[in-house]
Amino acid sequence: MPPKERKIAFMGFRSVGKSSLIIQYVENQFVDSYDPTIENTFSKHTRVGGQEYDLHVVDTAGQDEYSIIPQSYFININGYVLVYSVNSEKSFEVVKHVYDKIVDMKGKMTVPIVLVGNKKDLRFERVISVEDGRKLAESWKVPFLEASAKENSSVKEIFDTILNTMRQKENGDTGEKSSCSVS
Repeated sequence: MPPKERKIAFMGFRSVGKSSLIIQYVENQFVDSYDPTIENTFSKHTRVGGQEYDLHVVDTAGQDEYSIIPQSYFININGYVLVYSVNSEKSFEVVKHVYDKIVDMKGKMTVPIVLVGNKKDLRFERVISVEDGRKLAESWKVPFLEASAKENSSVKEIFDTILNTMRQKENGDTGEKSSCSVS
């Protein structure tokens, strides 16, 4: 079977670690200081569930509640990873705003989304509980994970989860029946 090409966009407030998660996955390294992203696309060949993928990951410039999200973030994007940081209330609010924008553009049932709480290694700075993240994901009926780019914790799972979610949607499973969450 030839590899399937899939394009994923990572979205969320600035400095939540979108670039760090992507670079950790693609290059197996943690970059702590990374210039605020203009927009960057990373590619990786991967295999999930017996299917090969040529993955293109769009690292978007950070959004906030006032951002006009460019049209390009809605065209030819197969799935979204919405990232907030567990130590930032603001980033948690912004991710809700980004979700609403995506749903406005793409419709609720069609778009594969995974919610990620990043920086779970910052145990003492946490302001968003695992429960808060899980509740939000359940209200959207999307998978939820907490990750740490720094500790390389659950980073691969994010990509496996979004690819599996895309596959389910492509096969006509709306995901209404079950919601899986990994934290």
